[in-house]
Amino acid sequence: MSFAPRIQAEDDLSVAGQDGRGSNQSGMRAYNERLVLSLIRQYGPMPKVAIAQVTGLSAQTVSIIMRALEADGLLLKGAPVRGKVGQPSVPLGLDPQGAFFFGLKVGRRSAELVLVDFLGETVFHATETYRHPTPDGVVGFARSAIAGGLSHLPAEHRPRVAGLGIALPFRLWEWGAVLGDASDALDAWLTRDIEAEIASEHTFPVFLCNDASTACGAELVLGDRDKPRDFLYFYIGFFAGGGLVLDNALYTGRSGNAAALGSTPIVASDGRLRQLVDVASLATLEQMLSARGIDAAAMWGRADGWSLPRDLLEVWLDQAAAGLAQAIVSATCLIDVDTAVIDGAIPPEVRAGLVARTVRCLRDRPVRGIEVPDVREGTIGAAARALGAASLPLSERFLVDRKVFLKG
Repeated sequence: MSFAPRIQAEDDLSVAGQDGRGSNQSGMRAYNERLVLSLIRQYGPMPKVAIAQVTGLSAQTVSIIMRALEADGLLLKGAPVRGKVGQPSVPLGLDPQGAFFFGLKVGRRSAELVLVDFLGETVFHATETYRHPTPDGVVGFARSAIAGGLSHLPAEHRPRVAGLGIALPFRLWEWGAVLGDASDALDAWLTRDIEAEIASEHTFPVFLCNDASTACGAELVLGDRDKPRDFLYFYIGFFAGGGLVLDNALYTGRSGNAAALGSTPIVASDGRLRQLVDVASLATLEQMLSARGIDAAAMWGRADGWSLPRDLLEVWLDQAAAGLAQAIVSATCLIDVDTAVIDGAIPPEVRAGLVARTVRCLRDRPVRGIEVPDVREGTIGAAARALGAASLPLSERFLVDRKVFLKG
């Protein structure tokens, strides 16, 4: 699914409605509305004349669209901006209360539900920790948390909830050995469809996406506006995972599991061939803490700050950075991106240290024949999966140039 319009020169357009320019045909009105909303989301409040210039739509068409979106409660007029000549321009921005979206993150150690407004700001949050996720437990938590989120809204705003997205690790049943004594409980995920179960209880639509891809989608939709058109994305959670953005669109491939960067083969410090998930995951750090007799429970739900032995954290950071550097090089050999983004359920200072060490590894081990991408920190943090889940219905209903990035 693409989350931003693609703007091209007018002479480079062949089919109206398949790029970032609009169509004046009445049948494309829904597309043009999405285009306007996408532009304003990406660039902030804009006057009608600027939208007409960027999209190639006529001034009359833009006026009709803007009036309709304003009448629907999706846009708000800002203060007039006076120039040197002519009438003042009136920028229109997104109305925060124009629509609301639920996002459900199913993690290996906790479930989280957020309700966000049209700007992507969280207005309600609920979380629940567990030893391992079960379908019954997740559906029960979702039922209770959704009810709490709806009751948090004024009655007149509840019909504006446009959907719920679910960020779920795919193939959960394969991780019983890593999660401990949980094989039987995780086997239940083979036959349960929580997307359908939750959807059957509500009138709004429900969407499902791989959790790491969803986190990448949050960076794309809700992250800093100053982002590259193409980037690799690494999310350091209980398991390390990743995503890929190409030409401002999240790419998930045939099965919804493209850019499974956690599965990248790497050579560990002991010389053994392993996978990135084995060295860069928080599960690995948890195991290191447990081996020293330290309760790792304080890590979970505490992405704002950790109190861990410094020497142990240094070892984990070094091996994680070395693995990330190898994964970045491997991916760049196939896809020529100029940026790699690293984020995760880790404190900001740990994330900064991980990025700095990854940059150093890339610098100290140059690879001939490729241009190594820049490495930068993500801007969402621990909430990326939940917020990315909330962006699924937002994108489905209100953003332009939609490409399927849901599973199936």
